Amino acid sequence: MSTTMRLKRMGSKKRPYYRIVVQDNRRASTSVTIDEVGTYHPIESTNQVSIDQEKAKDWIKKGVTVSQTVKELLNKSGITLDRKAE
Repeated sequence: MSTTMRLKRMGSKKRPYYRIVVQDNRRASTSVTIDEVGTYHPIESTNQVSIDQEKAKDWIKKGVTVSQTVKELLNKSGITLDRKAE
């Protein structure tokens, strides 16, 4: 099964927030997810990103494909996309 770490949009009109999820890439982005790794609130001025670093590193080691936006959020949080075991 090919999986992707990407954003899932939640919230109301003009007040979005996103969940960073691991999901089968053959499904729609609003469908069932495998795991939730964190959240992203673009409207807030502080504490926009909260990521469970252990879950994120574990999924990256397993070979999940990361979307470009999530890759940028992970880099801001200090998580590298190195697939080697530490």
